[in-house]
Amino acid sequence: MDFELTTEQKDFREMVRAFAERELASGARERAHSSDYPWDVAKKMADNGLIGITVDEEDGGGGGSLMDAVIAIEEIAAVCPRSADVIQAGNFGALRVLANFATPGQKERFLEPLLDGTGLICVAMTEPDAGSAVTELTTTATPDGDGYRIKGTKIFTTHGLHASVFLVYVRFGPGIDGIGSVLIERDTEGLNFGSPASFMGGEDWNPIFFDNVYIPKENVLLGPGGFKKQISGFNVERIGNSARALALGRYSYERAREHALVRKQFGRALCEFQGLQWKFADMKIKLDAGQLLLYRAAVHADTGFPSAEETAIAKVMCNRAGFDVANEALQVLGGMGYSDEMLVEYCLRRTRGWMIAGGTIEMLLNRIAESVFDRRFSQRRS
Repeated sequence: MDFELTTEQKDFREMVRAFAERELASGARERAHSSDYPWDVAKKMADNGLIGITVDEEDGGGGGSLMDAVIAIEEIAAVCPRSADVIQAGNFGALRVLANFATPGQKERFLEPLLDGTGLICVAMTEPDAGSAVTELTTTATPDGDGYRIKGTKIFTTHGLHASVFLVYVRFGPGIDGIGSVLIERDTEGLNFGSPASFMGGEDWNPIFFDNVYIPKENVLLGPGGFKKQISGFNVERIGNSARALALGRYSYERAREHALVRKQFGRALCEFQGLQWKFADMKIKLDAGQLLLYRAAVHADTGFPSAEETAIAKVMCNRAGFDVANEALQVLGGMGYSDEMLVEYCLRRTRGWMIAGGTIEMLLNRIAESVFDRRFSQRRS
């Protein structure tokens, strides 16, 4: 097994790092503490080929692999942790599902603005009574003439305050086979928003209400029976989640390592104390292990969708590693690490959220156990 990046991937990595240091190093702290979506960053990334990395060239993308997008997250986050969110939104999750399953007409309408950095798509999936049990969603799509009426409520929608288009999970009929998705633009009549609230990580969200929203049939992305395709695409979102968690853990590790080399107490550099040496050794083990599992899932996906099992394993490991390493790095940095003068406290808060978002650690452990025993374990009461 070859663990080395190809020459092309190394060149791409160097290009992304150079872009990040040139365009993103200045203002990194301010971006992290702002709830606004960094549209200026999105436009710069689009102009430099960092939006739609995995989208086919004939559709306006870069024609690259999922591994290329993971490399981009790593290099951007190493300089500006907040800007890694733009790589996530512009290459993983909803955009990738749209690029893979949309009709030519839908791509022309919805994909082009997303790839040039002027549009933003997000997934509207979670409901007040349908979180981990997403198949219990109740937002409905009812036929009405040549289209559908959408009724329901969504919550915890990442980038919901800023998105120009929403990929909405809906129920066309009963059961899992009745679930599909539709595309709804922000200015559509009947689409309303509740008061904003904030996550601990600093992101804002607001409830989204679909009050008898009418959409033409051309806005149906995946009709009845499309749920499994949607979830296969959601595994890509989890790869992005894993990559950001690990990258923010590594960012924190590097800040703490730099500090331990120069900070002195009791007449000695911090790195000379064995207790801290062991902390750093443990941090590096976790980061390296997470990276190997992340790369396995990404490489095996090639240009398709990653394995559900490998994605679950990577996400659990990277979520834990990212949070644990950020937490230990903050401890090493002491009061300054706990202050918002540094971004380590930001990384700690963000990595904690990703242990919930995109599939909780507990639900993914259930998925891994099913693979271990080669059987399905229903969480529903019999």
